[in-house]
Amino acid sequence: MKGRLSIRSVPVAVMLACILAIMLLLAGFAPGAAAQPAKAPPGGTDDLRAVYATSADIADGKRVAESSCARCHGANGISNTAGVPHLAGQRAAYLHLQLRAYRQTARVQSAMDGIVKFLSDDALVKVAAYYASLEPARPVAAKPAPKTAPAKSDPASAGKAAAASCGGCHGENGVSKMPGTPSLVALDPKYFIASMNAYKSGQRKHDVMKSMAAGLSDADLGNVALYYALQKPARAQTPSPGDQAAGKKAAASCGACHGDLGISGNPVTPSVAGQDAQYLAAMLRAYKDGTRKDESMKSPVAALDERAMRDIAAFYAAQQPQAVNVRRPLTLTEWADRCDRCHGVNGNSTDPLLPALAAQREDWLAKVLHDYRKGARKSSAMAAMSALMSEGDVKELASHYARQTGRAITYVILPGK
Repeated sequence: MKGRLSIRSVPVAVMLACILAIMLLLAGFAPGAAAQPAKAPPGGTDDLRAVYATSADIADGKRVAESSCARCHGANGISNTAGVPHLAGQRAAYLHLQLRAYRQTARVQSAMDGIVKFLSDDALVKVAAYYASLEPARPVAAKPAPKTAPAKSDPASAGKAAAASCGGCHGENGVSKMPGTPSLVALDPKYFIASMNAYKSGQRKHDVMKSMAAGLSDADLGNVALYYALQKPARAQTPSPGDQAAGKKAAASCGACHGDLGISGNPVTPSVAGQDAQYLAAMLRAYKDGTRKDESMKSPVAALDERAMRDIAAFYAAQQPQAVNVRRPLTLTEWADRCDRCHGVNGNSTDPLLPALAAQREDWLAKVLHDYRKGARKSSAMAAMSALMSEGDVKELASHYARQTGRAITYVILPGK
């Protein structure tokens, strides 16, 4: 008999006995029958075996869990150990797949490796079914915000505020109107931050910039860099004396690093399209006379005379700058909406193969996201998602889901048509 799954979010304590009785009858198990290996009914997949577990399977799973798992994961699957996840109420098929991954070394963790290698797949199915049958952990209480805590703003807005004193020289929105002063739009944040840190350390010599940079924290620098990177690119509104055609020829060797038209493809190499011409010429002179040091610039500028430098600057100043490939950071609500698409509303997954996040340990959720970011855990979807997260995003998401109420899910087998 083929079956399909119907999903309802119900209190396990109230409905479990009735649901298990229905499951037993529909799956063809008689009360009092001898324990058999857990199997998916005809038409079900092996990955869903734990979903079709019987009451006898769950009882067997409890015995295995108490002897092999409770020491780390706590009585009834509620962990009191830092870095160890709650298992109570987790989706059965997901737990089974993860246990198999440990046994097959697709996931590696020394404590788990020593346990699962001695358990049969049938035992893993039953342990997963047992933990899924339990009530989830209680959510973590939200920490009251300090009364004096300032209202949180998004990074781009914070960057705009921190950059308020920059506009006098670098122009509104980072487009220079002052000859000899660089535009700040269309610069990759990595290059911008590296440049500001060079002024801070004295590697780049400029007293005013050193003073300005010294007053900005690392967070401030990141926010300012993001703000300018998000502004609409425009050419510097300054004169650019020089022969652009001659400058194009003289700049032939520059394209390998800065792009044929001054659009860099490397985050640590600046784009120079649309940059102030006087500033560009001054930088070329500085690299040539050694007052500004960069080994990659030493050879290209060695043969340039004053006229060639002026022409190169005019050529690049005439080019159209392009927007940097950066995204405005998502808010916590926007991140949670994305996560909920797969993991269910407020982290209560209704897919037996995807984990619930609600009421999970905060430290564990943060660790998992870090593992996906570093590649220690493999998932193309999670790697792509977590790669876009900042450290702050990870902390906020972990805290958000730890505060959500976990909902137990019962999967009822219905007769096929």
